[in-house]
Amino acid sequence: MEQTAPHSEALVEPWRRATLVTGAVAVVELVLLVVAGLFLFARPLAHEARTQAVVRHTAVAKPHPVRRAAAVKPKPRKLLPRVRTTVMVLNGNGRAGAAAEEAALAKTRGYPVASVGNAPRGSARTVVMYRPGYAPEARRLAHDLGLSYVAPLDGMRVTALHGAKALIVLGTD
Repeated sequence: MEQTAPHSEALVEPWRRATLVTGAVAVVELVLLVVAGLFLFARPLAHEARTQAVVRHTAVAKPHPVRRAAAVKPKPRKLLPRVRTTVMVLNGNGRAGAAAEEAALAKTRGYPVASVGNAPRGSARTVVMYRPGYAPEARRLAHDLGLSYVAPLDGMRVTALHGAKALIVLGTD
């Protein structure tokens, strides 16, 4: 007796149907797991995110008081005594001996004179210039010598002062 093999499509059909049903069940289970995960985990995460946002917002809404730089004044430095306020005198008016005369006057007032010389160019106005940080000493020097114009060092480097704290440039006035 000869047996005939069943038709190949008849054997494939039940397996194909079983595979499709199993795949469909797996997809439904996956969708249900994702939905359940969203309900179980997303709600607490969203609540936590809202809470953090409120905390950050209130922290920004109520800033801590900030000190302003202008409100904090540096501790005032003591005024240097005249004997420690070294002066340099330059003649900018072209009159011979004018710088030496002014240097002698500064010495009689108690100021040590670092050097005396001629200014590289003429000046119309007599000016007392000072190194950074020595404005009070320069104002006192100008007052002691009867000069009225005080300004920060301009047109000359600090190293050119040879240690002097103030510079007197004599003008034609």
